[in-house]
Amino acid sequence: MEAKARYEERPWLKFYPEGVPADVEVPDRSLSEVFDEVASKYADRTALIFYGKQISFKNLREYIDRFATVLHELGIEKGDRVALYLLNSPQYIIAYFGALRAGATLTPISPVYTSIEVKHQLEDSEAKSIVCQDFLYDNVERAGVALKNVILTNVGEYLPLSKKLAGKSKLGRYAGMEGPSQQIIESHGLHQFQKLMKDYPPNPPTIEVNAKEDIAVLPYTGGTTGLPKGAVLTHHNLLACQKQIQACWPTFEEGKEVIPALLPFYHIYGQVVVMLGGLFMGSTLILITTPDIDEVLSAMQRYRATAFYSVPTAYQFLKDYDKTDRFNWKGLKILVSGADTLHESTINDWERRTGAKIQEGYGLTESSGVSHLNPLGRPKVGSFGVPLPGVTAAVVNPDTSEFIPPGEIGEMLLRGENVMQGYWKRPEDTKATLIELDGKTWLRTGDLVRMDEEGYFFFYDRKKDMIKYKGYSVFAREIEEVLHDHPQVKAAGVFGVPDPVVGQLIKAVVVLQAEARGRISEEEIMKYCEERLAHYKVPKIVEFRGELPKTDVGKVSHRELREELEEE
Repeated sequence: MEAKARYEERPWLKFYPEGVPADVEVPDRSLSEVFDEVASKYADRTALIFYGKQISFKNLREYIDRFATVLHELGIEKGDRVALYLLNSPQYIIAYFGALRAGATLTPISPVYTSIEVKHQLEDSEAKSIVCQDFLYDNVERAGVALKNVILTNVGEYLPLSKKLAGKSKLGRYAGMEGPSQQIIESHGLHQFQKLMKDYPPNPPTIEVNAKEDIAVLPYTGGTTGLPKGAVLTHHNLLACQKQIQACWPTFEEGKEVIPALLPFYHIYGQVVVMLGGLFMGSTLILITTPDIDEVLSAMQRYRATAFYSVPTAYQFLKDYDKTDRFNWKGLKILVSGADTLHESTINDWERRTGAKIQEGYGLTESSGVSHLNPLGRPKVGSFGVPLPGVTAAVVNPDTSEFIPPGEIGEMLLRGENVMQGYWKRPEDTKATLIELDGKTWLRTGDLVRMDEEGYFFFYDRKKDMIKYKGYSVFAREIEEVLHDHPQVKAAGVFGVPDPVVGQLIKAVVVLQAEARGRISEEEIMKYCEERLAHYKVPKIVEFRGELPKTDVGKVSHRELREELEEE
């Protein structure tokens, strides 16, 4: 009970910057209602900049109303699932809010998914309609799922005429990619986004939404434990997370921020933090479809970006990129990293190069994207921060679910209005993940962490990635950190190889810098580790590769490494 009481005290509150509240009030509004309020308030302000094309909040709202009318006329009813299989573009935002306005539930699909993955998500979510990038349609067709409505769009439809004619942007490879021919579109009964938008007026249906009960989005987890599962997120869940994040940045001003939107909107991080967070603050989003770093830097400089959200792999690249200094990073109000662990060496190199500090955070799809952030001005190196306002986090014994004291490593639990309702059509998984302790519902994150006495949290490993060697518990991340510090190591992934004698052997898959390939041996890597790690943590197997399997947000995919081993 003493350990539990320590978490309930929320020791991290005293480290919140001035102006950050302990809790936030979440309005009883649907996401569409919140957008309408913002669009009315900032009608003439630019909401989106798309490779030079500027769209005001007023015009964006009209487009959304038109698309909501389209879906209603196509037979979409409240609660129907609509899939989005799109790149970042104005169409994504129009379809997202248009579907919500029509009362639908969205299920975003990663544009890098294959037809097999598309098939699983469409069938599992029971989506009968999809808004699809035209050049991705082949994957939908090969999936073989019966759909009532397929709406195709080309990424270049909202480009300014000069950009279409010039074709200089690398976006052109998407805008110019061919989708199905007009003959196929007509014979298959497919719809064209722009034609529908011209054919229907902005006269959307009036749909009553219960923000706390109606499902807004079914994002699918990365499938790290079997097939991907849909996380049930209501309008209230998503709005709660957006408000919690917004409260952490009191220096942000409504109607004045300019934010590059390069994180993909299908991913919960880009969707909630950048898209919803930006638009609901009346900010201008610079939409980035293709992650070309030169275009990102040029756009940030041209439009005077005030914030930057990205992932560790981007910072690792930018810290050594010769054109990084074209932009004044110190002039940003916030600079955030999430979706994976930010190595300490990357943080140090970045600060030396730019003079700007990165604010690291943590979150899950199941927590609507974010649960922790390092406090502005009071970060701790190595920590992913403290819980957001209105969020309580605790650490328990992963086997018994008993609360353990600060300083000890265990599984992190979360509680807050941003936590999902459960997994779609997965009652057993929901029961195992949302647990009752002393009359309160907690989310089991599956992450092994430590909280210090001041309430800062430190990540050790995913529970399933922990390696058992001769009875010792070994954290893959700790070894990866050591390997990452080696000057000739570009990337590393560590995992356990089943062994009947010791339980699991530690294997490191290492990507060397180009100049070191063929010059550094496996034995040298092991010796480097021996000098920095306890004997039982030193990799027993080292394999060199040209690259590592990554998730679609740049994390090393330990799941794929283990699957490759099983196939071998």
